Amino acid sequence: MRIDKFLSNMGFGSRKEVKVLLKSKAVEVNGTMVKDPKIHVNETADTVSVDGEPVQYKKHIYLMMNKPQGVVSATEDNYDQTVVDLLGEQERHFGPFPVGRLDKDTEGLLLLTNDGQLAHELLSPKKHVDKTYFAKINGIVTDEDGESFRSGVMLDDGYVTKPAQLKILVSGPMSEIELTITEGKFHQVKRMFQSVGKEVVYLKRLSMGPLQLDQKLGLGQYRPLTEQELELLTRKK
Repeated sequence: MRIDKFLSNMGFGSRKEVKVLLKSKAVEVNGTMVKDPKIHVNETADTVSVDGEPVQYKKHIYLMMNKPQGVVSATEDNYDQTVVDLLGEQERHFGPFPVGRLDKDTEGLLLLTNDGQLAHELLSPKKHVDKTYFAKINGIVTDEDGESFRSGVMLDDGYVTKPAQLKILVSGPMSEIELTITEGKFHQVKRMFQSVGKEVVYLKRLSMGPLQLDQKLGLGQYRPLTEQELELLTRKK
């Protein structure tokens, strides 16, 4: 890979800006100062530094976000702020996209990456990746609702959901629950409760597969996945 492409990919600016950086004698490859943008480097074997600081090459980016309400799960939108808009310039440079979607009024765990293969693995219906949500429900949630969800309920379009696991935390006029599903139909959690005559008034995703929402992340905040989290996500079953 050419050194100018390497540095541009790592967020040091456009090819034109990188050429200026190279001319400033700020870049070294294996301890030798380089100015020629056409020089090729091995991104895994060579040591590249800028102003004495090593630059570690990475092809993919993996971010965990605590999505806030009012933001859409998209890379761009003509009307609303997107989850990508919440990222810094350095992260946006990699072209990340949300893996799946959370409704505009839904909070919680969202994975953003530019790794299309991983996204496919997590979203494929054949993989049955668990997703767990916390919700507040207008209405008394009962054990009978749990039995219905375990059997599969019919949505308003006639689709029958796959078995889901309901955990009742608080049962009352305003119930609190956790629901684990293995698919991701449009507005699925809301429509499942509609099918049993109840309304979701607050929804937050807690987990996706082995990935658990970091409770230290405030709404709108994000961080890179740890090596352990990434290993769990990419582990072959």
